[in-house]
Amino acid sequence: MLLPYLVGSLLLVGLPALLSAVLAFTSYDALSPPVFVGFTNFRLLAADPIVGTALLNTLFFIVLAVPLRVLGALGLALLLSRPRRGIGGYRAAVYLPTVIPDMAFALIWLWIFNPLFGPLNMVLGLFGLPGPGWLADADTARFPFVIMAAFQIGEGFVILLAALRGLSGEVFEAGAIDGAGRWAAFRYLTLPLLVPWLVLLTVRDVIVGLGWTFTPSYVMTGGDPYYATTFLPLLVYEEAFDRFRFGMGSALMLVMFLLSVALIGAIYLFFRRRGYVADV
Repeated sequence: MLLPYLVGSLLLVGLPALLSAVLAFTSYDALSPPVFVGFTNFRLLAADPIVGTALLNTLFFIVLAVPLRVLGALGLALLLSRPRRGIGGYRAAVYLPTVIPDMAFALIWLWIFNPLFGPLNMVLGLFGLPGPGWLADADTARFPFVIMAAFQIGEGFVILLAALRGLSGEVFEAGAIDGAGRWAAFRYLTLPLLVPWLVLLTVRDVIVGLGWTFTPSYVMTGGDPYYATTFLPLLVYEEAFDRFRFGMGSALMLVMFLLSVALIGAIYLFFRRRGYVADV
């Protein structure tokens, strides 16, 4: 039963990933055979200031967007977990932005963040607040991507909604007998029981978030202004498909992979120090 899936994963994911890792140690322009150059590509990447900027931009996005997405999904799941009239419409509204195609989603937010005619700055003007330059200003250009990512939390919301439904009612009844109020029940019962799910979502968002920035940055800014929105996926695309330096692009992709491993390792150590490793 699993054989078709395993074969497809091997041919469509495993083999291309292996070939990309091999190309990282070569000089290859797709017009001539690849030439082995060892770690030259990695040395060139380390000396390129644009790579450092893209790395910092990517870390900025991950550090802000991932906790915001996980906490947003948790808060909405807690708010909309109990059945009530019209609850299905609210749940659908939370999930709806997740199914919008990435290109359309980016174009919608490009209009929203327009500093002159965008509705966001118009609303801020109604309250007498100055409208930032958003994507046109290097100091604020990275924040719109974090805000955009915070709206696509439908999958995490559904997962946590299912997790909340799976929690044993007997545990909370015992807590109520011991005098636990709402806050105590959440802190000492709900939250610890949800830790495996929260870790799962955090790891998933780290992996997905590293690649999620490509379409918005490509469509909305092209990496500008002053490389403020140049993230690693966009730089991989430019190296491989604009400059035809597939070896450099593969090396940068390998750096992204190692970055994801390092971030996941940091998450593991964070929960291990708090005694959640056995649960996770």
